[in-house]
This record gives sequence, structure tokens and C-alpha cells, in this order.
Amino acid sequence: MAKLAINGGAPLRTKPFPKWPVYDEKEKQYLIEALESGKWGALHGNRVKSFSEKYAAYHEAKHGICVNSGTTALKIALSSVGIGQGDEVILPAYTFIATATAILDAGAIPVFVDIDPDTYNIDVDKIEEAITERTRGIMPVHFGGRACDMDKINTIAKKHDLKVVEDAAQAWGSEWNGKKVGALGDAGCFSFQSSKNVTSAEGGIILTNDDEVAMFAKSYMNCGRLENGIWYEHYYLGGNFRMTEFQGAILTAQFERYPAMKEKREQNARYLNEKLSQIEGIETLPDDDRITSNSNHLYIFRYKKEHFGNAPKAKFIDAMRKEGFIISAGYSIPLYSQPLLKNYAFGPRGKKVDVGVDYSKYKLPESEKACYEEALWLPQFVLLGEKEDMDDIINGILKIKENAQELQ
Repeated sequence: MAKLAINGGAPLRTKPFPKWPVYDEKEKQYLIEALESGKWGALHGNRVKSFSEKYAAYHEAKHGICVNSGTTALKIALSSVGIGQGDEVILPAYTFIATATAILDAGAIPVFVDIDPDTYNIDVDKIEEAITERTRGIMPVHFGGRACDMDKINTIAKKHDLKVVEDAAQAWGSEWNGKKVGALGDAGCFSFQSSKNVTSAEGGIILTNDDEVAMFAKSYMNCGRLENGIWYEHYYLGGNFRMTEFQGAILTAQFERYPAMKEKREQNARYLNEKLSQIEGIETLPDDDRITSNSNHLYIFRYKKEHFGNAPKAKFIDAMRKEGFIISAGYSIPLYSQPLLKNYAFGPRGKKVDVGVDYSKYKLPESEKACYEEALWLPQFVLLGEKEDMDDIINGILKIKENAQELQ
């Protein structure tokens, strides 16, 4: 008789994991206050302004500029640090498409580097190999909330006179050597999209310690106007990328709750690391004392099929889901294999645009291994559960391992 739920057996878990998003009376109160104020746009209210100041201070940044999405934040940040037409920007191949499209939207060219399998972040030892005379920037991604080696990245950037724009879309409050990410380069960008640990459904923010970068970011966000300038005078090629006061209200409530939720995620991630590392065929990402805090937007581990009857990753995921767990394969292909990049469909209606980089020649082994064979993700809200919920995850994996012959 089958024991695995994928073959008709009883699932190990039937109760749901914590729901997302989390909200309470605070969000309702702040939203009603924003509604009744009659000041719904950020230009006339104070909720977005207040949140941006608090968020910047939390990350030890001088400036915070709220915008309508994390993708917009990346594009504006690139333009604000001076990256534009024909410039090359180095980024990891294992990340969300927005990291690359923001570069393209800024008129620049994505150049991909492989990831370090122990971090799933950009392999800092491979960055210099990718630098050419056209390179103007590096966009490290603090993937899943795990901080990149910003010491090495900034050293390389200084050596080659490059700008650093941190993609911290998943890394609210994450730290490298006791310093919060997002304010360690020339600019840093965060997302408040609906799946994110701090969310207003959509939204983003740019952090910087550079007054000039902040000035340009504020202008690009607000139709090319100057801060405190004449309303119908426009100096730069900007747009309306403003956040609303309703988003500011929600974010204020979300951020007040965030520190306690962050600690809960870190506590559960540490427990999973301890227990899952004892299961042959499951590899957790190694600890690094320099990562002094991790937002844990994703809990990431590696799957080794040879210890599960050579069942492919997709089969293991299907089995886990049937047992009652929420688990993802993550990115299905590296960025350089995306149709957008393969077809150079960067012009209007997908018209091909030659950027002088041959994306068909890329074959980055660790990025491909992560996509096709090994990387598994648990979403952040799973880590808001209790110890018994984490034990269920552990026992679910053990159940599948002990009955791996059923995966054939």
C-alpha cells in the first residue's frame, strides 16, 4: 500500500500554514485616516514622507524615496547614479527578471555572472572577469534576504570606478557585518510587492547617502520636477512614479510589526538549518558570521536527487505539495535563457535590438544547476509558523526520503 500522498497515501499535514498578508486594526485605522484626510496623493499628505524617513533611518541611510514598485526603484536608481545608454551593468544570472529589465529600461546592458552555490548570490570572485571598457555598474542581489559580500563588491567597484546599486528587494533589515544592506552602495532598492515581508500590494523605495543621487531620484519619480520647485517646470526625463498615501498608511502599519516578525522568521530558519542539515540529500546554505541579520524572504535549500532515488526536483516538489506543504522550484531558467534576452526583444513590440552582447554563449553552471536541479524555496510566511510547523516540514522531507522508491 502506498505511503506517499502523491500515490494515494494520507498526507502528513492537513492544516494550513500562516496566511499572508498579515494585517490588523492598525492597517484599517491608518487607511481610514488617510481616506478621511482628503489627501490621497503623496504630494499633499505626510504618510509616504513619514514612512520613507523612518525606513531610511532604520537602514542608516540619509535619504529614502518611495516609488510605485521595486522595479521602478531599480530603474530610477540606475539613472540617478549616472548609468545610461550603452553602459554595461554586472548582475547575477539567478534573480528575478526585474533586475535585468531595470537595466535595459535605463538604456544599459545586462552582463551576467554566475552565483556562488553556498550563497545563491553573485560570485564576487567572478565579477572582475566580466568587466569591460563599457562596464559602469554592479547590481548585486541580496537573494532571499541573504546579504552579499559588500566589502568585496565595493572594493572592486572602487578599483574600477563603478557604481553599485543594490537590489535589496527581498532584504528589509538584512545586515552585512552589522550594517544594513541597501545603504552600502551608491543606492539601494527595496520592494513592497504583495509577496514581500513588508507589503503595500505594490511599491518600492530607493535609499542613498548621496545628496545628488537623491535629488535626481526625487525628480525622476515626480515628472522631472525639482523638489520645492515651480510645479510646471520640468528639468529631467522623469515620470509619475509616485506612491499613494494609502500605500504609505499600510506600510507604516506593516513596518511597525516587522521587527518581531523578522525575529520569528530568523528563529525558525535557524531551527530548519539545524535539522535539515542532518538529512542526507538536503543541503542548507552555510552559515556566515558576516551575515549578522537575514530577512528570510525565502528559506532556500538544495536538493540532491541521488539520495531520493534519482527523482527529479519536480517530482520531489509534487510529492511535498501532496503531503500538504508550500514549496517552490524557484526560477525555472537563468536570466540569459529568458526569451526576452535570447531574442533581444528590447524594442517596441519585441523588436530585436543588438546590444553587443551574445547571450546565447552564456552557460553558467551554478545558475543552471540551481534552476534545473537543486534550488528549493519555502516562502517567508511559512517561517511565521510555530516549532511544530517546522517539525512538519522536516518530517515531510523525511517521509519522502524514506519512501523514495515510490517516486519512480
